Amino acid sequence: MASRLLCRQIFSSVRRAVVPPAATGVRHMAVGGVPTDEEQATGLEKRELDAKKAGIADPFSMEINTTPPGTRDSPCQVPSIYERRLVGCVCEEDATYIQWMWLEKGDAQRCECGHWFQLQGVTPPGAAEAH
Repeated sequence: MASRLLCRQIFSSVRRAVVPPAATGVRHMAVGGVPTDEEQATGLEKRELDAKKAGIADPFSMEINTTPPGTRDSPCQVPSIYERRLVGCVCEEDATYIQWMWLEKGDAQRCECGHWFQLQGVTPPGAAEAH
């Protein structure tokens, strides 16, 4: 019984010594370190990291745009790849709420406060590369 335990102990320690850490398929700190965000990112996260590396600070156009109030003759241009877009207007400087409205493609539209907006059609990013 003791000889069996001793043989098992020796065999397992020899097996551990023979198999190098890189052969197990697990990435160890000694082999190459922990993967970086760029190495393991996929999908939208990878697109965002690649765009930021290329110098594009807002790759998904999510920053808040503040413009002077638009007039009927010179409305605020709102870019969109769709036929309509949801637009939020902070009507007064001290307002604690946002006035939301659907902006349709075509003529300029007026918010309840008097600011004018117009939908400006743009081509989607990557559309030129697809053709």
